[in-house]
Amino acid sequence: MRFLVTGGAGFLGSALSNQLVAGDHEVRVIDNLSAGDSDRLDPRVLFTRGDVADIPKLWTLLQDVHCVYHLAARVSVPESIKYPRDYNHVNVGGTVSVMEAIRDAGVQRVVLASSGAVYGEQQANPLTEDLIPDPDSPYAVSKLAAEAYVKTIGKLWGIETVILRIFNAYGPGQQLPASHAPVIPRFIKAAQSGGSLVVFGEGAQTRDFIYIDDVVSALIVASTATGVDRQIINVGSGVETSIRTLASVIAQVTDTELDVVYNSGQSGGVNHMCASIDQARSLLGIDQPMSLADGIRQTLETDPRFQPVESSAK
Repeated sequence: MRFLVTGGAGFLGSALSNQLVAGDHEVRVIDNLSAGDSDRLDPRVLFTRGDVADIPKLWTLLQDVHCVYHLAARVSVPESIKYPRDYNHVNVGGTVSVMEAIRDAGVQRVVLASSGAVYGEQQANPLTEDLIPDPDSPYAVSKLAAEAYVKTIGKLWGIETVILRIFNAYGPGQQLPASHAPVIPRFIKAAQSGGSLVVFGEGAQTRDFIYIDDVVSALIVASTATGVDRQIINVGSGVETSIRTLASVIAQVTDTELDVVYNSGQSGGVNHMCASIDQARSLLGIDQPMSLADGIRQTLETDPRFQPVESSAK
């Protein structure tokens, strides 16, 4: 099959693209490299530097493509609070551009990478796909709007659409920006360097952490699965983990004594989040995601940034 992956040089996009070419598929990637790195990509991936707002370029790349993975997005909740207009422009406007190009090129299916953040704070836990979303950040609003555009344009033009609400993905290659770094690589780095782990409140807020390989598996199955048109499917581990427990697991896996500092400030985001993965099991056949401890261990073993530096004798 032939695939186009938007945002394909990012953390999730590069892992997906490399797995697809390893399966002998033709993979085209478009990424403006604002957050991605083309060096992550297998040489067999056909990489184009560009923006999803460039519809003529998109249309050219979409020729004879069977399925599009739309992953291009800005993804920081704190950043979105500062720059909501930018998030609307990229995450919503970019999605509309992609759907217009898909419509004009006659692509059969699109798989959208959405986010569990669209649910916001809910009374129910785990979160099921039939809950009414209540987004509480511009990022979450932009992802929910992207979902609506994908579903609506798909329905109007006969394009098969699959929306995956991905929860807290982690694994080798996840970025560590100076500000708003994802919690797992940030905690691992602190553990290895002997630094302090700052945990907001009492660390009771919970998240659903899912290893990158499990997310990629769900994405790949979604491209050809039957009975998934117009479906919204959670992609998570189905396990609720508190930030306090996460710190403990990282301490155990890294065999370090962590200095955990509890900050009385607000953590931001929702207090509790855990995915119901019944839909993923029934529609995608995804079951038994990797445990958090095994995923962190795998990250340590395969991410060069976390490998010990061997000193050489002079």
